Amino acid sequence: MTKTTLEQLCNLYTDLQAEDIGILKNIASTLQLYADLSEAYMFIDCKMKDSEHAIVVAEAFPKSMDSVYENSVVGKIVFDSFEPGVFYSYRKGQKSVIRHAVTQEGKSVEQSVVPIKNASHQVIGVLIQEREVDSPAAHHYDVRGLPIGQEPIDYVMGGKSSEMPIVSDLLMEIFLLTDNENRLIYANPVGVKFVTEMSGTEKILYKNLIHLMPFVKPIYEQEDDVFVFELTLDQKNLIVKKVRLRQKNKTRGTLLIIQDLTELRMKEKELMMKSVAIQEVHHRVKNNLQTVASLLRLQMRKGVPEESKPYFEDTLNRIFSISSVYEIILANENSEDDDVNIIELTKKVCSAMVLSGLPKKVDLIIRSNGNTILTSSRKAVSIALIVNELVQNSLKHAFPEDVSGEIVVNFFSMKDRLELHIFDNGVGIGEQKASLGLDIVNNLVVNDLNGEFNYVPEEIGTHAVITFPVSPEVIIYYEKENIDS
Repeated sequence: MTKTTLEQLCNLYTDLQAEDIGILKNIASTLQLYADLSEAYMFIDCKMKDSEHAIVVAEAFPKSMDSVYENSVVGKIVFDSFEPGVFYSYRKGQKSVIRHAVTQEGKSVEQSVVPIKNASHQVIGVLIQEREVDSPAAHHYDVRGLPIGQEPIDYVMGGKSSEMPIVSDLLMEIFLLTDNENRLIYANPVGVKFVTEMSGTEKILYKNLIHLMPFVKPIYEQEDDVFVFELTLDQKNLIVKKVRLRQKNKTRGTLLIIQDLTELRMKEKELMMKSVAIQEVHHRVKNNLQTVASLLRLQMRKGVPEESKPYFEDTLNRIFSISSVYEIILANENSEDDDVNIIELTKKVCSAMVLSGLPKKVDLIIRSNGNTILTSSRKAVSIALIVNELVQNSLKHAFPEDVSGEIVVNFFSMKDRLELHIFDNGVGIGEQKASLGLDIVNNLVVNDLNGEFNYVPEEIGTHAVITFPVSPEVIIYYEKENIDS
């Protein structure tokens, strides 16, 4: 059986299943009846796949009226900029009413939109009813006797006063209005500047816009009355919205709304170049740290006093902790330039220590309590070194004579602070003695994290707690209530 136009369009441009298309076909079969009954224009639009636009898949015009539409619009693309009601109903699944919408042929209509849903309550299309808005009386004037573009812009803006509307003068978008012979009859201040710059002349009023700016010729030759273009011209990036203006069956002119995105694109390019430069710095830092680590390992292999080896191993662990920060940054291309996932970093640092050759039967447990914690690279380095020192202390001193045990690294989040708990079920810390490792932890917590470091008394093992404030450099996502906190 031959497929209908609706089926062909849905199969070609949408992701709709056969059952959904069947629902739309049933509704489309009643469109003419509703159009004649309501004396309104009826349409079915569907969202296009891999696009933010929609497409008209069915239509019906009332037989008792002169049509607002000169030609069929089935298969035409619908843009959010011109028919926001269609996309509102798609996104919200609710009815919308737009008092003044612009049709595919540039005419003003009142538009009502209701979503069409399938059995699973998914929006598969929208049903649109349009009625023509009464057009203002035709203007009879001699533009040569008026201020520049006064009457035409009154028509476009719907103004009735004799004063120039101020809205378009304040907008950064370029507004250009041409008559049915493509002569420029209105330009807002930023539009005057743009046309003057592009044409090289200040005599632009009533001049053919295609002669002034030849690059707009394909825009005017485009058959669709409503369309959006993206142009790159003389290092300028432009978004051009075109609307042909009609009154009944007569073309009144064409409105161009142009956004100059050149500066925005330049800033995006600068940010991209800055991002690439930062990534290169991260690469060099990581590579330099690996070089230093390699030199230390080479020295150890060449021979160092036995009593010096622990100091070399501690230094290697510290270097690896810092290097881990940059490895995580470089591995995550979609993140911000220096965002580091602290949970991922902690796992990386701790697993390296367990695998570094220490003969310990220790279970290392890392808990995030359902939180994703991100920090800047600066704070991430501090946290990596803190975790390294405290876990390393537990591995060295909590489980003598190859005793098995457990080390737990736990993150708790409060409204305004983050707590890092590291505890083990080993022999306990006993009397605290000064050491380089604890000095490093104290300095980093106080000076870099603006926090506090304490040991909590426990009957079994050692329990260290680091508390520091949440800030723009310390962000917690997907926070869940911590039952144990």
